[in-house]
This record gives sequence, structure tokens and C-alpha cells, in this order.
Amino acid sequence: MLQALGHLLPIAVAVALSSVPITATILILLSPKRNSAAIPFLIGWVFGMALVITLVTLFAQALPDTARTEPTVAIGIIEIVIGLALVVFALITWRRGRGKPPSADAPKWLRAVGSFGALPAFGIAFALNFRPKGLLLAVAAGLALHASGVDPAESAIAIAVYTVIGASTVATPIIVTLASPVKMQPRLVAARSWITKNSRIVTVLIMLMIGVVIIGSGLTEL
Repeated sequence: MLQALGHLLPIAVAVALSSVPITATILILLSPKRNSAAIPFLIGWVFGMALVITLVTLFAQALPDTARTEPTVAIGIIEIVIGLALVVFALITWRRGRGKPPSADAPKWLRAVGSFGALPAFGIAFALNFRPKGLLLAVAAGLALHASGVDPAESAIAIAVYTVIGASTVATPIIVTLASPVKMQPRLVAARSWITKNSRIVTVLIMLMIGVVIIGSGLTEL
């Protein structure tokens, strides 16, 4: 169980530090529709995250498995491929962003997210879990669970911990802002400004770090 959590922790942190859902959360909390859209957005994000890693974990059960005392080569190879994909994703993100102003990174739908109602907010949060980067991290997390050899009950606990950590950077500002909107307003504005200026480099560094960690994990399975 502890081994599984050790593998999941850096991946969950990478999910938590993803700039897109954090930025969307801040824009919703700064919008007039904050009270109607914030909680549905959080529910959609949590539900989608838990669903994706659960489906990946179940799918991983169909992969070739060896005795628990021996490394699982198939999982090791897949983890290496995922790690390399994350490193490539980080390099592409960095290369595409060179010479562009930070504001150019934000897609149109993200700039308009403050106008979303409850149902669109839920839907967009759910869909964010199916971005290429999100799917790669979910696959890595599911394979880590499978390779750790935990039973279904332990898997459920590990998935819950992963989801709580991954959703923390969305849940915390929503809960605190709804409880004390006046005090949080200047902090949200400052956070939006910082993310706009630094989200690209943060994304690149996190993906590089997690990619290397997953590659190392895969090499230990060979």
C-alpha cells in the first residue's frame, strides 16, 4: 500500500499543479457566476479524475502479469513510453511558447469560462481530465497501482488519496472563496496574474520532472 502511494504521490502533485484547471477555477471565482458555477466545476473535476484513473486501473488488470516477486516487463515498457511522451510534451510546450506573450497561451474557451453556468462548468471540468497530458498522467497512475500489486480495497483507498491531492488546488480556493469572498478577491487577482506570467515554465518543469520519475519507475520493472 505504501509503495503504491509512493508511486502515485508525484503524479498526483503533477495533476494538482496543472495550470489549466487552476486558471479556470480562478476565472470562475472572479466572475459574477461564482456561486452557481464553482461547486459544479469542482464536482466535475473530481468525478472526472476519479473516473479516469479507475478505468485505467481496471484496464491495467488485463495486461500480462507475472508472479508478484518478479518485475512486470509489459508495464515497465509502457511506463517508459509514457515518461518519454511527457518529456516530449514538455519540450514541445516550451518550443511553441518561445517568443509568445504569456497571455497567448490561454485558449478562447478558458478566457470565456467566467460566463459559464452550472452545467457547462461541470462539463468543462470533467472534460479537462481527458486532455492528452491528463490522460498520460492517469495512465501512469493506473499502471503504478497495478504494478504495486494492491488488492481492490487498497486500490480504492489509493485512488481516493490520489484524487484528493490532485483536486486540492481546485477545491481549496473554491471552498475558501465561497466562505470569504471579500478577503480572497485580491489574492485571486494576484494568483491569476502570476499564473498568466509563469504557467508555461511551471508546466514544462513539472512534466520534465514527472516524465523522468516515470521513466525511472519503468526501468525498475524491466
